[in-house]
Order: sequence, then C-alpha cells, then structure tokens
Amino acid sequence: MRNTERVNSERPESAFEGEVVWSPLKSIWFLSNLIAALCIAPFVFSFSSLMVFISLTAVTLCFGHSLGMHRLLIHRSYECPKWMEYLFVYLGVLVGMAGPIGMMMQHDLRDWAQRQKKCHDFLLHGSKIIKDGWWQLNCDLNLKYPPEFTIEDEVSKNRFYLFIEKYWLVQQLVVAIPLYLLGGIPWLVWGVSVRVVISVGGHWLIGYFAHNHGQRTWTVEGAAVQGHNIRIAGFLSMGEAWHNNHHAYPGSAMLGLYKDEPDPGWWVLKALHNLGVVKNIKLPKELPHRSELVTEATDLERRVERVPEECEIANFIRRNS
Repeated sequence: MRNTERVNSERPESAFEGEVVWSPLKSIWFLSNLIAALCIAPFVFSFSSLMVFISLTAVTLCFGHSLGMHRLLIHRSYECPKWMEYLFVYLGVLVGMAGPIGMMMQHDLRDWAQRQKKCHDFLLHGSKIIKDGWWQLNCDLNLKYPPEFTIEDEVSKNRFYLFIEKYWLVQQLVVAIPLYLLGGIPWLVWGVSVRVVISVGGHWLIGYFAHNHGQRTWTVEGAAVQGHNIRIAGFLSMGEAWHNNHHAYPGSAMLGLYKDEPDPGWWVLKALHNLGVVKNIKLPKELPHRSELVTEATDLERRVERVPEECEIANFIRRNS
C-alpha cells in the first residue's frame, strides 16, 4: 500500500470496495443552484450581473480554491501569515464545494486511492461522463473498509476551521445578502447560483478529463490512474488543469511547470512573494525523489527544452528567497 501522511490503510480493498449512495444535501444544493442558473439567470441577465459573476468566480477560484484550499491547506506548498491563510480558505469555502476539513478529506482520499494499484471508479473518474457527473455532483462513496484519516491538530482543532466546516453552506449568506441589497435578484442569481454551478460543475468536468484524456509528461508507475494536462482549461482553472504536473509533483506550489503552461494561481503567489507576504515556496526541485515517477518518452524532447526546476520563474523565486 502507498500510504500518505494523512491517509493510511493496510487493506488493499480499502481503495475499491464500496457503494455509491445519493447524498441529499450535496445533490439538493447543486441541483437547486442549477435550476436557478438555467431557469432564472437568462431572464435577469445584465452587464453588471455578468461582471459580478466573473469577479466573484475569479476571486473565489484563484485565491480561495487554488491558493487557499489546494496549494496551502491541503499541500502546504507555501507559508503565509495566519490572517491570510484564514482569508484564502474562507474564500475557498465560498466556492460552494465543502468546508475546509471536508475538502481535505475528499482530496486526500482520492489522492491516496489513485496511488494504489486499483481503486473505485468513483475515485478515479472511471465511469462514462454522464454517470460520473451524477456521481460526483450528487453522491458520496461509502467505502466498506475506509482508511484512517489523520488531520493535523492545527486544522482539526482550530476553532475557525471547525466553525466554517460546520456551517459552510451558511457562509453563502455573507455574499448573497449584500448582492441582493446592492443589485437585487440579478446579482443574487449570477453572483451565487451561476457562480456555484460553474465553479463546482467546472471542477468536476476538469477532474473528469484530467483523469481520462489529455497530454502527459510523466507517468506514476503502479498507480491506478494517471493525471493529464488539460491545456484548453489551464488559464481558466487558475492553473489547476495542469494535472499531470500535479500528479508528478503534488507538493509543488507551481502547477504550470513549463513556460507555455499558464498558471494564474502561481502568478498571484509570485506577486505576494515579491511583496514579502509569502515565503518558503516549494518547487519540484525541493521535493523528495520519487522512484515511481518516470518521463513519458514521447515528451522527452519538450522536457529537455523546458526543464521545470530550472525555468525562469523558479530561478527568480530562489534568487529572492
């Protein structure tokens, strides 16, 4: 078994024996926003509501989901002041997927299971697209022999994280009430429902293709599924679509490792580092060697042209650390 720091099991079947069940809260939350997005949003559209949607989506996905939840809380790929960590993670909660502990458990379970020789279709996006979409957006996986989770005390016993974990859905009111007061129904629907549908649905869709189709530079030998880079979504996903890179170097704060792989999340992180707010950024060269990681032969020429550890941005960070 390939266990991780947070997830541990000695039973291989822990990764694949289980039942997919309908999750009422998860399903009703997503479907109610989907209905509002389809049945109300087109009839209350305005330029200002579109700008509200674009602005809030960009901020919550970049600062919240990518920099807060993923690169900071889950992978600890950089350090920042506690107030900034709380702000970024809170913005990540506003994306509408789960609370901070729920996000950690969802991510780490999937990451752990995908490293095994075999894992459940739910965890590797192994079903046809329609079935996988229903599963991921409306259901949960109940494993027969769930692995042990060990979440660090600084998160699991943190009062702020415990509060927003328990009331993560209620946090939408922090956005919804001002939007309604300032812009009425149009701002409310586009700023909450359309944003949640695009963010949560887009996260699933990129995850589906990132585990089934796309370009690969590396292969993780013995893993149940490989990550793929989805070039068309690299910029819009704030860099999260460079998933083959992430499978290869999960602890790296830089996801777009090559010069032609746009990574807005990394650009923001670099700017914050220049301001002296962010420090101890982890890059591929600083991560432990992985014997199971091999280079795709078909991509060898491209890798030689742009070695990720020596790219211009990485060198800049090291010179200014």
